[in-house]
Amino acid sequence: MHKIILFFLVPLFLTSACNQQAKTVKNADPLEAGREFINASLTGEYDYAKKYLLADSTNLMYFDRFVEFDEKKPSTDKEGYKNANIIINSTENISDSLTIINYSNTYKKEPAKIKLIKKNNKWLVDFKYTFLDSL
Repeated sequence: MHKIILFFLVPLFLTSACNQQAKTVKNADPLEAGREFINASLTGEYDYAKKYLLADSTNLMYFDRFVEFDEKKPSTDKEGYKNANIIINSTENISDSLTIINYSNTYKKEPAKIKLIKKNNKWLVDFKYTFLDSL
């Protein structure tokens, strides 16, 4: 009996383990990179979101504080953000290496902006812009 159960469970386990691949970072396009960052931030996938971050000390500090704040939100808010859709209100291509995305989400509907910078042919989020712009 144990052999029969094991016979069915082992392939199921192996199949599910193979399907859990790491997400591919999509940062060749500013809009796609921005959407990926926003979505990962809304759903609480902070490690994935961090892959889109322009890694300087200020951005990392702001992002760590954002994560701390986000983790303290009530579970109803977390669920609301997780189920929210992104609304891109506008994109502003400032130059060939700088884009601003104005967006909101279907849960809170509050406008926000992120700045993407092209560095080494990758579009990365300059997270400090989000905070400095709101001060």
